[in-house]
Amino acid sequence: MTSTRPRINVTQIQKLALNTSLYTAITLLRADAAGLTRYLEEQAAENPYLRLGPPPAPGLHDWLPRWTGVLQGEGYDINNAAASSPSLIAHVMAAIDLMPLPRRDRHIAQALTDALEPSGWLGQPLAAIAAEVQASLPEVESVLLRLQTIDPAGLFARNLAECLLLQAKEADVLDAPMAVLLQNLDLLANGDLGRLAKICAIPEAGVMARFRIIRAMNPKPGADFAPMGAALLREPDLVARPVAGGGWSVALNRSALPDVQLNPTPDNQTIGQTEGLATARAVCRMVEARNATLLAVARSILTRQHSALTHGPMALVPMAMAEVAQSLALHESTISRVVAGASIDTPHGTWWLRHLFSPAVGAENGPQVAGAALRHRLARLISLENRLSPLSDAALAVALLAETDVQIARRTVAKYREDQGIPAAHRRKRRPHLG
Repeated sequence: MTSTRPRINVTQIQKLALNTSLYTAITLLRADAAGLTRYLEEQAAENPYLRLGPPPAPGLHDWLPRWTGVLQGEGYDINNAAASSPSLIAHVMAAIDLMPLPRRDRHIAQALTDALEPSGWLGQPLAAIAAEVQASLPEVESVLLRLQTIDPAGLFARNLAECLLLQAKEADVLDAPMAVLLQNLDLLANGDLGRLAKICAIPEAGVMARFRIIRAMNPKPGADFAPMGAALLREPDLVARPVAGGGWSVALNRSALPDVQLNPTPDNQTIGQTEGLATARAVCRMVEARNATLLAVARSILTRQHSALTHGPMALVPMAMAEVAQSLALHESTISRVVAGASIDTPHGTWWLRHLFSPAVGAENGPQVAGAALRHRLARLISLENRLSPLSDAALAVALLAETDVQIARRTVAKYREDQGIPAAHRRKRRPHLG
């Protein structure tokens, strides 16, 4: 018979609880520059002891690495990718399929698509494309205007100025001074602030304000479709620059981060001084810790992947988060949080930090290659194929074996291809242009 008398039991339970500070610190580790800014704005609005200033304004000579080549009039790095990304072509063709174009205009659109460079710009003069499809120049220009409405803005531009003009229109920031500024990008690249202000008929501060808008644009919108590309509507969190004598420097992109300061004598004191100052100091410490951890993790990652910064994503080596965690004496979950939304600007484009981690593919005791590098090689092989006779997955596996000495199954090739949004061979096949 079960007793119904009350009893007192002593039990011991072990559980983990997060206090508010620890929860906030973990949240900030996962935050990108935009998320961190939103959090700080909320804190500054509630706490008068916390002062939030605008990010440091970049100078006219402070261009991100991906701008270096285009500002000097150089084309896309032919060693990195010799033809348009198949993901870019698939994206453009899918958009064209949704357009109500007559058959003749579709042939012109196909010719324009074939002329796309990896940057997303047109690589051939319109006159040459018109001659190829036996159409008049006005016909080709008319179709081009339709294709320039495809997202992201800037695709099918004929030069850098037109690429940025399309993005300025999309963002509704194209006023008369901005249009003049885009026609004088050489002066902007050289930092001739006084002359630009005179030409645009605005104060130098107005030129700098428009410079910051232009700097946040993407000079190579087609590069977002590359295997390592990161399509961003904001500035990256980190910047990687080559240094004299070889090597790379990695730094926080301060122009994407707000300036956080203590305000010991606020005008409107709504909370107690002790409580408010303590909270503000805690926020400042957490932001400093977040920035220091992000920078340390990024430097550790890129020390291992320095070849990729020089030669492009095909030079990525296998790397696991556990390796970076062990080298920095951090937990693997901390590395995962730090790289979750962080991006870095490189001469090859803007990359997500998390995409630099990749497992090894290949036999344990034989040649191995990073899976991310393999995906990039696959995309490059497809970009260089004859579009009238595209390569099958089996043929791609043979070609990758010849390049890497790594045996790859046909189904693995198909998986990598589908992961990048690349259609199968029969869908990539093109018809010859018709006159």
